[in-house]
This record gives sequence, structure tokens and C-alpha cells, in this order.
Amino acid sequence: MRFSRRREGGRHARSDDEFFEAEEAPAAAPSAYGPYDVSEAPEGVRRLDLGSLQIPAIDGVEVRVQANPDGVVQQVVLVHGDNALQLGVFAAPRSEGIWEEVRAEIRKSLFDDGVAAEETEGEYGVELRARVRTPDGLTDLRFIGVDGPRWMVRGVFQGPAAVDPGRAGSLIDCLRGLVVDRGHEAKPVREALPLRLPREVTDEAKAQGATVQEPPAAPEINGERPGGQAPPRRRPSPRPRH
Repeated sequence: MRFSRRREGGRHARSDDEFFEAEEAPAAAPSAYGPYDVSEAPEGVRRLDLGSLQIPAIDGVEVRVQANPDGVVQQVVLVHGDNALQLGVFAAPRSEGIWEEVRAEIRKSLFDDGVAAEETEGEYGVELRARVRTPDGLTDLRFIGVDGPRWMVRGVFQGPAAVDPGRAGSLIDCLRGLVVDRGHEAKPVREALPLRLPREVTDEAKAQGATVQEPPAAPEINGERPGGQAPPRRRPSPRPRH
């Protein structure tokens, strides 16, 4: 692989006393495939450890990030052929998932921007599909959400996989092998979980004066990108851990 809160109203709004979700989540049954919680992740798989997210090393899949000089990752995009998958991971309450609410907010943002969005049933439940206009022309997007124990993974597909899930190829394998390490500390609901480059990658990049390659930029919706961050800049390839 190469490196080539907003929080307002809504069902999960919290008072100061309730703003942090409980520290202990009920035990979840093991899944046939991921994204996995770190407590149930299969062993013996090579993964790139970005802290809260561990990405399986799959041939042909390029991992692109936006990271500051200290290695704090602000955006993760997986690229394979003509397809891209932007990933984000967020804190959630232990009692219920948040994808339904997040999906409704994305749909409203698209509608406010004059873009129609369609809900469809997908591998991980209800997805959201839209076609947005960019400087390069019309771009198809497919939003997915996966609710886990006290976390939610959000993905945005671009390219042929945004229209036909069967064309996601190796990117769906990455999603199925993704591991989330939520940690045990209390966090505000829907806060992005911290991501950072392995220290050896950060040190190597600083020594080489490397830059960060820009992943495919998601179109802006109401001044924000569906993945939550601005497009990045290319770091040397990290070494996935065994």
C-alpha cells in the first residue's frame, strides 16, 4: 500500500450531564465479517494501524491520508482502480446506533443544496445515493453507515462502485476487514475518533521532507465535504503490522 462535531440538535443531543456516553458497552455477538470491533477482530491479519481504525493490507488498494506534521490523520481514502472509499469513524452511545440520524442529516444537506438523494437497501442496511455536480462534471456518491458497539463507521464510495455495489471489488474487502479500536474513555456522541500515522511513518516522512498525496476530493455539501474534512495532500508507504 502507498500513502501516495458538528453537534447541534437531534435525537442524540446531550445536556452537559448527559453529553458523554456510558463507558461500558454490552457484549456483541461476533460478526461473520466486519467492520469489527477490536474485541472480536480475527487474528493473523496484516493491517495498517491508524489508531482507532486498522485497515487490512489488500493487494492493489492504495491508502491515502491527510495528516499534519505530527502524524494526526484528518482524512482516510482507500483507492482501487477507478473507485475510492472515504472512511470516517465516530463515537456513538452504547444503547443505539446513530447512522439513521446521520443519514437523515446528509440527505437534508443534499436537498438544501438542490441535490436529490435516494435511500436504497445495501449490504449494511439502508444506504444513501446521490449525484452531485462538481467542477469536473457530475459525480455519483454512495453513503454507507455501520453501527458498532459505541462507534459508527461512515463510508462514501465514489466511482463505478457508487452506482453498482458489485463493482466495489477490493474496497468492499477492506471494509469487511476493517477493525475499530474505540478505546474505553468517554467521548461526546458523534465526535470523530482519533486517527494517527504509526510513529515510524511520521518520523520517516519528516526525515525525507515528504508531502502527502491528495486523495480524490469529495464534493462539498453546504460548505462541508461528506467525509467531514477538506481534501488532503503523499506520505511514504507505511508497513502494515502483523
